[in-house]
Amino acid sequence: MPVPTLLEQPSAAPVKPQGQPSQKSMTKAERRELQEKQRAAKAAAKAQQGKKETPSQKQQQVPPAGQAKSKPPPTPQRRAFGAEQTGSRPLASSSKDASNNAGGDELAPQSHGLRIFSHFGQPKPVGHVVKGDIHPAIIRLGLLYSEFKICGANARCIAMLTAFKQVIQDYTTPSHSTLSRHLMTHLSPQISHLVAARPMSVTMGNAIRELKVEISGIDIDMIEQDAKDALCQKIDNYIRDRIIIADEVIQDLAGKKIKDGDVILTYAKSSIVEKVLLQAQEDGKKFSVIVVDSKPLFEGKVLVRSLTSGSNPIPCTYAMLPALPSLLPQVTTVFLGAHALFSNGAVYSRAGTAMVAMMAKMHSVPVVVCCETYKFSDGVMVDGFTKNELAPPSIIHRQKNAKSEGLKPTANLETLNPLYDLTPPIYITAVVTEVGLIPPSSISSIPLALGKTSL
Repeated sequence: MPVPTLLEQPSAAPVKPQGQPSQKSMTKAERRELQEKQRAAKAAAKAQQGKKETPSQKQQQVPPAGQAKSKPPPTPQRRAFGAEQTGSRPLASSSKDASNNAGGDELAPQSHGLRIFSHFGQPKPVGHVVKGDIHPAIIRLGLLYSEFKICGANARCIAMLTAFKQVIQDYTTPSHSTLSRHLMTHLSPQISHLVAARPMSVTMGNAIRELKVEISGIDIDMIEQDAKDALCQKIDNYIRDRIIIADEVIQDLAGKKIKDGDVILTYAKSSIVEKVLLQAQEDGKKFSVIVVDSKPLFEGKVLVRSLTSGSNPIPCTYAMLPALPSLLPQVTTVFLGAHALFSNGAVYSRAGTAMVAMMAKMHSVPVVVCCETYKFSDGVMVDGFTKNELAPPSIIHRQKNAKSEGLKPTANLETLNPLYDLTPPIYITAVVTEVGLIPPSSISSIPLALGKTSL
């Protein structure tokens, strides 16, 4: 009968060397010394194992000559300010990456990236993507906004409300819903499309808030077509009361400040200032106008063309902004328009307005701002960097006197054309509104005078 043999155990615990005391009986220093010896033994064993590797094993680890070594994924780079404005590609981080560019594309020149202006409203391409169910009238209006074919706070607001009337008339309330609850959901993508074309103005925001209030107040039992007609009538009333009639009242109030022989100075183009000057000329007053203009839009040319056309043109002088100090000694009154008027009395208007107001204050020339109350904002602005908008390069290149080659961003040049600036209230003499002439310090009391909590 064969004698059974013991099989080898698969895993045996390490045998403790004879004569070595247990770790419990060791002191702290002895245990530390033992750990150091064990680490050194492991390192020596690993080094000896590496020496024993055959050349064939090492050759298996080396990739073949035809296979390129895999590169780590490139680090994502933040687009520079110049790249966002001109639509160019992000810049390469080094010349090595440029040489390894397989496509051989030409990289854009290095941009310094004006991060302080990165929050400004960036210009969008003309054919921006249409997202959602957008009405054709809104798409057309967005293109006109982005191309600056419709420019000015009043013109933009009137065009937006007119387009909303078409959207409301073509709207159909879905089943199991009401017009007062679902219409605002339908208008939200329309508003987003306009904001994507160009940043929203204060006047547009105030009009949209007023429209929301009117939509929420519609009776759910009213017939749908009657509710649409009522909303369109509310929109017409808003345009008539807050813009058209308000401008007529401002024309009468501001026209009284123009006397025979006066020299009126204005900057860029404001629709209400243009109406004031034309009304004063129709009233038989003899005065002259100095129109100061500046890039990037050169809107003063349009104003000069309007004032000098007709059977009885107004004598006008057209000058650029650097000539302002030599013109102010002969000026009697400065009339300025406004894009928005904030609760602290600051005027948000076309870039360059603040310089005109400051220089007029130095020469003791009164500065009168013509502004409708629907342009008032409850917010506060202390500088022109908190919120602003940039002129797109396509508008700048459109100017006849501009050289496109000199305006393109290069390695050492960035083009920056903010459209607005902020005029502090200390440089403004009075603000002409449809409720009267008021000082800038009393702007916050206008809503209470109109019987409203806000505008």
